[in-house]
Parts: sequence; C-alpha cells; structure tokens
Amino acid sequence: MTGQLNDLLEQLQALCTHAVAELEPLTTTTELDAWGTHYLGRNRGELKWLFSQLSRLSREERSVLGQQLNTVKVELEQRLAIRRQDAHRRQLLHSLEQERIDVTLPGRGQRPGYIHPISRTAQDMVRIFSKMGFNVVQGQEVETDYYNFQALNFPPDHPARDMQDTFWIAPGEILLRTQTSGMQIHVMEQLHPPVRVIVPGRVFRDEDVDASHEAVFHQLEGLLVDEHCTMANLKGCLERFVAEMFGADRRVRFRASYFPFTEPSAEMDMQCAVCYGKGCSTCKYTGWLELMGCGMVHPNVLRGVGYDPTKYRGFAFGMGIERAAMLKYDVDDIRLFTINDMRFLRQFA
Repeated sequence: MTGQLNDLLEQLQALCTHAVAELEPLTTTTELDAWGTHYLGRNRGELKWLFSQLSRLSREERSVLGQQLNTVKVELEQRLAIRRQDAHRRQLLHSLEQERIDVTLPGRGQRPGYIHPISRTAQDMVRIFSKMGFNVVQGQEVETDYYNFQALNFPPDHPARDMQDTFWIAPGEILLRTQTSGMQIHVMEQLHPPVRVIVPGRVFRDEDVDASHEAVFHQLEGLLVDEHCTMANLKGCLERFVAEMFGADRRVRFRASYFPFTEPSAEMDMQCAVCYGKGCSTCKYTGWLELMGCGMVHPNVLRGVGYDPTKYRGFAFGMGIERAAMLKYDVDDIRLFTINDMRFLRQFA
C-alpha cells in the first residue's frame, strides 16, 4: 500500500474513534441530528470528504479504502439509530410522566345546559297567552316603512321615524323593525275576524345602552279583533296574565297614555315586588313598576286592512320580554342578560 492510502486509512480510523466518543454523551434528538449532519452529512460531512479522495487512488487502493469507508459509515449509522431510539424513548417516558392521569381521582362532571332567562320568560309568556286562545306567529325582522309605521297610523313627522330612533337600511323604505306591532297588519291582511295572535320577536332601536335600555331587545305583541271586544276584555286579559306570570297577589293599574295605533291607549303598571306598593328605590318611591303599553285598536288601523270599524273592534298590547324578566327575577340591569356572565346565568339553572 502506498503512503497516501495509509494516511487516509489512519484518518478514517481516527475519525471513527472520535465520532464514537462524541456520540456517547449526547441525549437529545437535536444534539443527535447535529452529530449526524457533521459526520454523515451528504454535503459537508467528514465521511463525505474521505469518499471524495477515492478518485486520487488506484483501482486496487480505491477498493480497499471504499470497503473501509462503507464499514465505518454503516457502523456510525447504526450507532446513531440506536441513540435516536433511546432518546425518543426517554422523551416519551418523560411526556407520559408529565401527563400522567390519576384514575383514582373523582371525575369532572359536565354541567347540564339550561334555558336562558330571556328564553324562559318568553316561553312562560307564550304559554299563558296560549291558554287564553292566542295563536303564536313570527314576523320578519327587516320590515318596510309601511308595515312598521304607516299602516300603524304613525304620521310622517312622528319622531320615531327619525334616524336617531330607527335603524334604516334604505331611508324612508326599509328598516330594522322597531316593534313587533307591524305583524298586526300582516296578520289582519291575511285573516278575517276573529283574530287572536301574539307575536314574540326581536326588535331594534337606535338607543344609548344603559341599565334599562338596549339597542337590540325582545318584545311580545298581542292582538285580538272580534265583533264584541271592549276595554274591559283587555283589562281582564292582562290582569290574568300578571296573576299567572308574577303571582295572584300582584295588583295592577292602568294609566291613560298615547300610542298612534290605539285609541284609547293606556300604560299598565304592576305593584312593586320589593315594597308591595309602599315605595322604595326600585320603584322610585311610587309603589308601581311600568310593565306594558296597551289600548283599543285605532279605527284607522282597522280601515287600512279592510276591516269595518263599525262592526269589528279589537285591543292590542305590547311589552318588552327583558322588562318582564327583570321584574320577575328582580334584575336591576338589562345588560346582565347579554354579557354572558356565567355567575349570573347559573342562577337560573
């Protein structure tokens, strides 16, 4: 053998010894990957350089060195594979140790779902009026100016039409309904008396949000039209509703008011649940809490849908579902219903 071949064989032996010595203390996959790149890398590995020297030798010498190079390469690859398996096993055991589950611990129970207080209040209201013979109908939330205002006897200069009160989609034409009362017109256009419906649904008003006002809230509208219908029927219907919803001991009163689509119109108040009429901060020391607006359907509204007001009469009422929920559950801030604070909502489970 020539001196050149002897030098290369000595370098290969030294490289193998040094590589094995460096491999022993390595434990992580990152360190092992770096070691493999340094000694076995295809581009700049130490063995790659020795393989490149084969072209400088004779055929016989290339055979001797090539065989030795392959032997060393296989040995180093096997050692690296074994160390990688060990490292992987250690990492797996460490992960299992960190993620160990103590099966003797009690399980974590799943909280059952329950109805939101607004949904529960709406269901209670619908149930009560359904027992009185009212049918439930739903309406669209995007409405026209005609059904939301004109057909309900709102004059063109009524302040509710102002941009500060109404969310207009196409000013003067299309809007987000400000009340569920518009369904009165839709229903009366499709049905002949007798008519007896309630309309629960979401409404929208451009208002400043505070403890008693929301820009998006829910209403329940009621309508009854028949040949024999009086204000006494309206009062009896609503008094029965209050007795079933809030308790038979709750007194109510009616105050004169104004709504464009009813005449006469009234506001119905309910006796304060905190002081029972004696006066407190909740009722602003009046002893009463406002619950809803109501009245007899205006003759202009009846004429507009083709009903003869000399033959048919009706009454209508409307109340905020959030308002009813606040009174029923003694909640002092309407925003609590929508901020999704679980501490508040779990009270109604």
